[in-house]
Amino acid sequence: MEITRDAIDSWVEEYYPDDKILTMDGFDDAFVGIGSQHSRPPIAVYDRQKCIEILVQRDALSYEDAEEYFDFNCAGAWVGEQTPLIIGNVAVPMPAPQKRPGNTRR
Repeated sequence: MEITRDAIDSWVEEYYPDDKILTMDGFDDAFVGIGSQHSRPPIAVYDRQKCIEILVQRDALSYEDAEEYFDFNCAGAWVGEQTPLIIGNVAVPMPAPQKRPGNTRR
């Protein structure tokens, strides 16, 4: 599903009309939503992996070049408290559930 800038702007205006939400130009398909922390303003959230994929496809960069460009020029940019949050795709291996002692269910 392709996400458009107009759709993001409309959604932000509807749900966050009183907040200044900064979005990243050219990364609409990587937009995840809005995040917040206690006593801080809400901020746009983007998927790092999708941002890199956009650079690879749109700008014909190698994966390594896209990753370097994104990390330095986009994720590394600080534009104040409303700087978007970039989330990574980190897979954490989960241990198999252990039976509890005394569990008689079969």
